[in-house]
Amino acid sequence: MGLWEFFVAIVLGIVEGLTEFAPVSSTGHMIIVDDIWLNSKELFSEPVANTFKVVIQLGSILAVVIIFRDRFKDLLGLDRSKTAEKKQRLSLTKVIVGLIPAGVFGLAFEDYIDEYLFSVETVIIGLVLGAVLMLIADYFTKKKPHIDTVDQMTYKQALGMGLFQCLGLWPGFSRSGSTIAGGVLLKMSHKSAADFTFIMAVPIMLGASGLSLLKNWQYITVDALPFFVVGFISAFVVALVVVKFFLKLIDKIKLVPFAIYRIVLAALIFVIYL
Repeated sequence: MGLWEFFVAIVLGIVEGLTEFAPVSSTGHMIIVDDIWLNSKELFSEPVANTFKVVIQLGSILAVVIIFRDRFKDLLGLDRSKTAEKKQRLSLTKVIVGLIPAGVFGLAFEDYIDEYLFSVETVIIGLVLGAVLMLIADYFTKKKPHIDTVDQMTYKQALGMGLFQCLGLWPGFSRSGSTIAGGVLLKMSHKSAADFTFIMAVPIMLGASGLSLLKNWQYITVDALPFFVVGFISAFVVALVVVKFFLKLIDKIKLVPFAIYRIVLAALIFVIYL
């Protein structure tokens, strides 16, 4: 792997780690950084470049698994010290309820989304509409939330956040942005909504990335492997830092700064690309 390939892998990994779980749309940033500037498809074939983006997503997912490792152990019944507290803690069934809507919609409309919604125009629309949703969430929820921690959330809130997560299937809308905004509208604190969003992200992204990887396994060649490894490590390290920082910050700054940033990003993509 040459110096330029090494640089591209690191930069794309950083972009993935920075944006995958922040409510700003990783798709929009990949358009700016890769499609306009770096263009990884010139280094490798388009299928290899697309598979690379799946692999670096797995790096971001691993970071979330590590950050929430105690929570996942508890959900899977592997943490016996929490047995006595079970009634006060988030249950696996609530996570499953939250996953069902996006799982059903994703499977039903996967081909349609891939064929018709992955364009610069649709990403711009998603960025703006997602920003509007986030602004609405912060505007209408200025009072103290009913739910301070994810352990207090109800099945109704889990299902509601799952429905809001479906909006994230539209490229540019941002799965985390739509889900956190939905949680806030459902009277959850920003932190508890973010916690549940990231917990749901692991199984749903593992499933989507895993299926994509199985379909494109042949593109992980010996020549491309160093490119994949560097990008994976880069995304993992950056996501590890960013997610921890975001969870500490979200209750203080809310969603408005991210909404403003998304509108600016949409305008920038429009000027550069259209």
